[in-house]
Amino acid sequence: MGIWFNRHAISQCARSLIAVCSELHFGARSFCNKLNDGIAPKDKRLVRFDRKLIDMFALHALLQLCAKRRCLLIGKGCHGLAIHLGLASDTITCNILINLYTKCGMNDCARHVFDAMPFRSVVSWNTMIAGYTCNGDDLQALKLFSKMHQEGQHMSEFTLSSTLRACAAKFATIECKQLHTIAIKLAFDSNSFVGTAVLDVYAKCNMINDACLVFEKISEKTAVTWSTFFAGLVQNGLHEDALRLFQSSQREGVQLTEFTLSAILSTCASLALMIEGIQLHAVIFKYGFHSNLFVASSLVDIYARCGQIEEAYLIFVDMKHKNVVVWNAMITSFTRHGNFWEAMILFEKMHQSGISPNEVTYLSMLSVCGHAGLVEEARCYFSLLISDQSVKPNVVHYSCMVDVLGRSGKTDEAWELIQQMPFEPTASMWGSLLGSCRKYRNIGLARIAAEQLFKLEPENGGNHALLSDVYAAGGSWENAVLARKHLNNRGAKKDVGSSWIYTK
Repeated sequence: MGIWFNRHAISQCARSLIAVCSELHFGARSFCNKLNDGIAPKDKRLVRFDRKLIDMFALHALLQLCAKRRCLLIGKGCHGLAIHLGLASDTITCNILINLYTKCGMNDCARHVFDAMPFRSVVSWNTMIAGYTCNGDDLQALKLFSKMHQEGQHMSEFTLSSTLRACAAKFATIECKQLHTIAIKLAFDSNSFVGTAVLDVYAKCNMINDACLVFEKISEKTAVTWSTFFAGLVQNGLHEDALRLFQSSQREGVQLTEFTLSAILSTCASLALMIEGIQLHAVIFKYGFHSNLFVASSLVDIYARCGQIEEAYLIFVDMKHKNVVVWNAMITSFTRHGNFWEAMILFEKMHQSGISPNEVTYLSMLSVCGHAGLVEEARCYFSLLISDQSVKPNVVHYSCMVDVLGRSGKTDEAWELIQQMPFEPTASMWGSLLGSCRKYRNIGLARIAAEQLFKLEPENGGNHALLSDVYAAGGSWENAVLARKHLNNRGAKKDVGSSWIYTK
């Protein structure tokens, strides 16, 4: 049985396959040559194509190459050819097409292929769920898993691990527990893929005790399992436990990864452990991780936190390739040590290097201006942030700007900014404004800020004490006494200050 094609259309398709993407030139040319072998001239315009001579494996290989190279245009051309060749209902072809579209961020196209499939294998479901998860559409991933479960479709460890990743992104603890139950029922709970995914969700949802139990139950712990658990301990503030576990893992000969090192360096930075940081630096050089961007940025951070700003800068300068994370680490280090002008110069160098600032960069620069009292410079950075199409300002940026204006005595301008911003003011924002009102004796605005703080933090007695100080600074002693009485009558307590020091 033959299928009729337009010779001109096939010729155009073949030429576009070769011309659009240079990396796919040889793959496309090879496929087109095999395609031509199956074509017999009928007349000048039409050709007859024998289905038996179709090289389906060559088409699959070309589609997989398109997915690898994220080449959507050639992939769509191959999709059209697959439809003409009668492969639109072939399960393997559809699975490869779903993978192609999800890799290129085209979830709608992938779902269209998925829904049109007459038969779906477990690979079909896994690829579609993983595609949703990788493209940030976690809710759709969870819905599709629920549909898969309702239809009684067989699940694999990859199904559960992909769905658990969606739970981690959404901090969905209830759904995670349900999936954990399914994993136990299917005897997948000790599987390294599933166990690591469950561990990751519990750690991100601050359920560290459950994460520890899962970690202990995983029989074959991979390097990813260890690094995930280290990161979970660090995220939950258990820095000493993370450090002890790391030392134990090294005695057991666990493989080091850049993620493990980044997590442990973060622990040393948080605890300001200079000696351990230097030892880790030596290990990093020994295993060749010193050129890794994440490890290098963690090294910059630990030296800066331990007061070794010169060492941090030397690591930064020695890096041949720097991304925005490394630039941010160095700018933040200068900011932390009061090297305000150095931070501003580095920001300009970052622009000159062609690296676009992100939310963290702008936050560091606004913090610099706040501590240095540079109001005009802060306005410039804030204007850059608002006009930057690639960065979305958040409430923390506005809070920093309010702090800058308040510190310089421009409390009314700070109040206007709070009214104009597209977010609900936070307690820290009102607290910053109240503290500025105390310094510059703006009693009227202090009352407004204090009233908002009383609503947001009714148990925080420090706000009442601060309002009392504002009244006292302005000479309104009666109101100062009343504020103190309210503090006592409401039973609110002022947090007691504390400090700690690490000793060996």
